[in-house]
Amino acid sequence: MPHYAFEAMNSSGQEVKDEIEAASSEEAIAKIRGKGFFPTKVKEKAARRQVKKKGGGTGGETVVTQTKRKMPFAIGGVPRKQLVMFTRQLSTLQDAGLPILRSLQILEQQQKPGLLKAIIGGVGDEVESGGTLSDAMAKFPKAFDKLYVNMINAGEAGGVLDLILARLADFMEKAAKLKKKVVGAMIYPCVVISIAIGVVSVIMVVVIPKFKKIFQDFHTDLPAITQHLLTISNWFGTQFGWAYVLFSPVIIVLLIRLIRMSEGGKYFVDLIKLKIPILGGILAKTAIARFTRTLGTLISAGVPILDAINITKETCGNEVYGRALTKVHDAIREGESIADPLRATKICDAIVVNMVDVGEETGDLDKMLIKVADNYDSDVDVLVGSLISVLEPVMVVVLGLIVGTIVVALFAPMVSLIEAASGGGGARRH
Repeated sequence: MPHYAFEAMNSSGQEVKDEIEAASSEEAIAKIRGKGFFPTKVKEKAARRQVKKKGGGTGGETVVTQTKRKMPFAIGGVPRKQLVMFTRQLSTLQDAGLPILRSLQILEQQQKPGLLKAIIGGVGDEVESGGTLSDAMAKFPKAFDKLYVNMINAGEAGGVLDLILARLADFMEKAAKLKKKVVGAMIYPCVVISIAIGVVSVIMVVVIPKFKKIFQDFHTDLPAITQHLLTISNWFGTQFGWAYVLFSPVIIVLLIRLIRMSEGGKYFVDLIKLKIPILGGILAKTAIARFTRTLGTLISAGVPILDAINITKETCGNEVYGRALTKVHDAIREGESIADPLRATKICDAIVVNMVDVGEETGDLDKMLIKVADNYDSDVDVLVGSLISVLEPVMVVVLGLIVGTIVVALFAPMVSLIEAASGGGGARRH
């Protein structure tokens, strides 16, 4: 028989929330009124799956009901933009004083059909069953990661959930903005390089074979540069060289992911990334900005320092910095401060360590960490601009050399033939 959740007023005017079993909504309303309540809202609950367990020592059975909500199929998780909007809206509703369950119900109704709507509904079901918001969110990792869940838990414990949600939204917006800057810096050179490879491939497969037929009709020895160009063209056209060029980036990406499956491989790949000129500096400052902002946000939310560092090292996105934070965690557990073990890891500039040291002495560690993150965000902006400024002339020079080499290789035999023909003709006239 269906279950109905209801909200009602008792004879004293107090709000009552409960569940009742009935065959229909009309019967549910009648039963609620029969208890002396005045129903204001009656809603049929989602279908529940019953699991029977034997009672201990009595021979009876205990029926445990579990909410069953189907999640739509989705590749990946909830888009960051949707999650930020949901967090911001939930913060506003909590600040207005609405109960958390009612807030979730409102936001579920406003969402378009999709993964986030289903997840919000699932979180609402868990909260309605008596669970905390953080525990409910922890069951949906496609939307709420460990950082999110721990901050919600800290907000619930401190009674400042609305403030924590606002800080979470700010954190995610800034993190997304920083990631967008780095990705945006890579788009331009990748597009130019892809177009250049495509143009050169067409020349190798379509244009150069036609010149090869012309050269064969001349019956003459070709310069070494022309012979090498014809060999490369033949490899492209008849030996599937184009396939090697096309699929080599995919193979490299898959190989890197395979290497990163092990802890040592992940550390090695991240270390190599940090050694790349200019790009390595961007990735290093991005990692510092990310872990300082994460750590500062967690500390400001009231998360214990050791737990905050554990969460930060799992979300910093770089194994080199993750291992360094593990050493910092172990040193703090032994009674040391943050600044000294952080200085010993040599992953940060002296200014970062000094600001952390000042933050510990003044009791404003969270504020100092956020300031470090803001400063490094600005540095990333400058480095991204520098990277683009350097890449543009480098790519122009490289492309010019490639095209120039092809032109010289194609026209060198013709120049030799023209000179030979001119010399022969002059001799005959003489």
